[in-house]
Amino acid sequence: MMKREKINLKVTIAYDGTEFAGFQRQGAGERTVQEELEKALLKLTGENVNLTAAGRTDAGVHARGQVINFHTAGKIPLSRWLPALNSVLPRDVVAWRVEEAPEDFHARYQAKSKIYQYRLLRRPWPDVFRRHYCLHYPYALQVEPMKEAASHLTGYHDFAAFSAIGSGVKTTKRNLLRLEIEEHGDELLFTLEADGFLYKMARMIVGTLLMVGRGKIPPEEVKSILDSRKKGAAGPTAPPHGLCLVRVLYD
Repeated sequence: MMKREKINLKVTIAYDGTEFAGFQRQGAGERTVQEELEKALLKLTGENVNLTAAGRTDAGVHARGQVINFHTAGKIPLSRWLPALNSVLPRDVVAWRVEEAPEDFHARYQAKSKIYQYRLLRRPWPDVFRRHYCLHYPYALQVEPMKEAASHLTGYHDFAAFSAIGSGVKTTKRNLLRLEIEEHGDELLFTLEADGFLYKMARMIVGTLLMVGRGKIPPEEVKSILDSRKKGAAGPTAPPHGLCLVRVLYD
């Protein structure tokens, strides 16, 4: 009997990170997105799938456009993969696109950039319906100084000062392609696009900009923090629940 040839599937997923200890599989007792995906794929294919993700989101961080890929010899037709996968996933993880990719496609290494958004609720009282997805921030903020500070961070820099201790990457240099701050009603929306993000980098940038908005850090000091390349030099790390991976871009 001939062995069935494997295909490489690229799957775009969304998940509510509230009840997850992050994307990446961890120790026993820790619920992760990767674990739930691999359990679902085992049910569908009978295979212990080797799954790759575009990025590893932290505990409490959400995604609307996370991308994964895996090779499978399963017999499910491509047109049936989407409903089949969603039928075995938990309600806080949803696949919304399944494509056959080239054999050598790699969700992480071939990603050109990732876009994250951070949502901030600016009013005196919290919102029960947005509490898991939007940081309630009742303090007065000056947005223009925050935008001035943000301008010092865009471009290719060493972001060591905006990387949490414990990160084991080879280099802390990244290209921050975009850092926008927009007001939408009672929300403040931060959009960050980079060729890659260091551990907690996006949340540390947001936390630092919030300190600028409150007048605790002058806008020009953000450049000095960046240039210091000193871990821990940046402002506080913003809580995870306001952050969402919205898109991964490929060629």
